[in-house]
Amino acid sequence: MTCSAKPHIAVIGLGSMGYGMASALKRAGFEVTGCDVAADVVKRFVSEGGKGAATPAEAAKAAGIVVSVVVNAAQTEAILFGKGGVAETLAKDAVFVSSATMDPEIARRLAKQLEATGRHYLDAPISGGAQRAAQGELTILASGSAAAFAKARPALDAMAAKLYELGDAPGQGAAFKMINQLLAGVHIAAASEAIAFAAKQGLDIRKVYEVITASAGNSWMFENRMPHVLDGDYTPRSAVEIFVKDLGIIQDMARNAKFPVPVSAAALQMFLMTAASGMGGDDDASVARMYARVTGTHLPGEPK
Repeated sequence: MTCSAKPHIAVIGLGSMGYGMASALKRAGFEVTGCDVAADVVKRFVSEGGKGAATPAEAAKAAGIVVSVVVNAAQTEAILFGKGGVAETLAKDAVFVSSATMDPEIARRLAKQLEATGRHYLDAPISGGAQRAAQGELTILASGSAAAFAKARPALDAMAAKLYELGDAPGQGAAFKMINQLLAGVHIAAASEAIAFAAKQGLDIRKVYEVITASAGNSWMFENRMPHVLDGDYTPRSAVEIFVKDLGIIQDMARNAKFPVPVSAAALQMFLMTAASGMGGDDDASVARMYARVTGTHLPGEPK
């Protein structure tokens, strides 16, 4: 396929993930238009060879594929159907790829509403972090019609190292992502509890990290997040508020299904306490700081 034959792609939401995804698409030879509420971010993307748009409708006008990388369902709905939204201009038979983490029921509703207008909707939550987004090496958990997959395939191939095709109905991808988020949130809370408790015992927490990462108690989140605690660096790679939102969605889903989720409920309370302590915008490993502050335990970078 020649470069000129590649579909034009719009990326709505140029945060840490969206910017990386847009950059990976551009590097793969696509013409990419970026759109974000922060004008300076759009300007930066344009300076690096992309195109810019002031509204989702403007970005979607020439696009065969729109990739939405916003925070939640409410933002996704606004981007689709709000004033200046994608649905005002998106061509018939184009595809909207939704990467926000949301309740599967909402994903199904948004898909039904868009598909009724003759466009396609691919439910495609992402995992992997900003660095992997920029490298085009995300994990994408996607579900939707065969036509939606076919339309979105060029973009998916450029953005993902692993693409899971999880069903022919929107909502399945969202449900898979919520199971991942349940585990991720619980693992961060448990890792934070463990490292703060180790510090309370007077242990060398760098040595604790070395031992645990070579032992059965290790988890991906312990290995990935606890270096932030060791370095006293809570620059947000993924913020506390993300898990307040996502574990809250888990509670809503579980309540509707009449399914008990006591472990994730406890983890949610830890994230809520951390956010309430003024750390909601900080890195999610800040749960360890909350434990330390409540118990009078010293961690690196924290005042004694």
